[in-house]
Parts: sequence; C-alpha cells; structure tokens
Amino acid sequence: MSQANDGDTVKIHYTGKLTDGTVFDSSEGRDPLEFKIGEKNIIPELEASVIGMNVGDKATVEITAENAYGPRVDEAIQTVERSVIPPEVELAVGGQLQATAPNGQDLVFVVMEMNDETVTLDGNHPLAGQDLVFDIELVEVAA
Repeated sequence: MSQANDGDTVKIHYTGKLTDGTVFDSSEGRDPLEFKIGEKNIIPELEASVIGMNVGDKATVEITAENAYGPRVDEAIQTVERSVIPPEVELAVGGQLQATAPNGQDLVFVVMEMNDETVTLDGNHPLAGQDLVFDIELVEVAA
C-alpha cells in the first residue's frame, strides 16, 4: 500500500461539514482534491491528518475555528461610501464583491447592508468562527 508522507502529492475525497452536520463543500461528483503535503495550500490540520494514511483509508478530522479560518473579526466589517464602488458593479445584500489589496492579495467581501449612500461589507471568510469536520478518504499518493 502507498502511505502518505511529508512531501508527497496526494489526492483525497472529502466532505466538509459544520458541527451541526451542514455540508459546506464536498468533492463528491468531482475530481478529488490534490495537494502536496508540506506546502500548506490547505488547512494545516487537514493536511497533517493525511500523513501516515494509506490509500483507501478513511478518517474524520475535527478542526476548531482557530485552526481553520480563524475567529470572526469585527474589524473585518466596514461601511464604505457607495460612491467608492464603481457604478457598473451590481450590489445585492448577500452578494459578493471582490477587491485587490495594495499588496496584490485578492479580497472577497459579502454585502451585509446597503442604501443609496453606504454599503456595509464583511471581509471575514464565510467559515470564520466555525468549527469544521472533514470526512476524508485518501485515494492516491505520488512521491
């Protein structure tokens, strides 16, 4: 059997759930998630949980909010003048708005409230403040 080790490229099928069982993401019906262990391209605890698994192994991984997308931060919520948002951008409560930070990082905001003069935006990750549960299955290991 192939065992996953640090530095290996692996593929996993997964279902991500909130602690109440609500599914927020899944690879079901799609290609498995591929990543290289050690590159920190996914949640670190999820990545670490794959180490030592053999192809075909399944596991359930519980990750606290602090170790997933962090706590919700009030400072990530801001109200801006409607005039700073280009008029061609269609806004709707619950809709998303993308921006680029001065350092080049892409930012995503959710429109919380709006009126003719202001727009309140939430820059928290949608899963911030949530403990997560992942059901995973290791499907492939490539050294």
